[in-house]
Amino acid sequence: MKYHQLTATSKQQPKRAGRGIAAGRGKTAGRGTKGQNARAGSRTRATFMGGQGPLMQRVPKLKGFKSLKAPAQVVYLDQLNRVKGATLDNFRLFEAGLIATPYHAVKIIARGEYTGKAAVQVQAASASVKAAIAKAGGSFEAVSVPIKPAAKPSASAGKKSASV
Repeated sequence: MKYHQLTATSKQQPKRAGRGIAAGRGKTAGRGTKGQNARAGSRTRATFMGGQGPLMQRVPKLKGFKSLKAPAQVVYLDQLNRVKGATLDNFRLFEAGLIATPYHAVKIIARGEYTGKAAVQVQAASASVKAAIAKAGGSFEAVSVPIKPAAKPSASAGKKSASV
């Protein structure tokens, strides 16, 4: 590589402030004339509002507690009739469009009739649903939530660029 082949910003140094008038950013060094922000070692915090009550302190607190645990996805018993297969698990329900993601808990709630004979393998079901599935000739098994597979790193992420 030759000097004329370098990109313009590859060696650019940051401009030094406070090194005299001729340097372009002398005297007040871009801080203005006076005030708290012009003083050495002093800066207002990002949330400072000039003495007015801070926004986060003015907004009222909300009552209660917001749980971080994702609520179970609800599937109704009569919806299971639309799904074909010997076993009905999270992935089969996801493919059928009954749940948003196969990696969250699923609970089956009683509504309507179930006519299938499939083995239902989800996280939870009401007692009446378990009885209805058994009566129809199927079986229910409570299983744990499937774990989402780790994302594979891209091919370009592992390679390091050659430095000259």
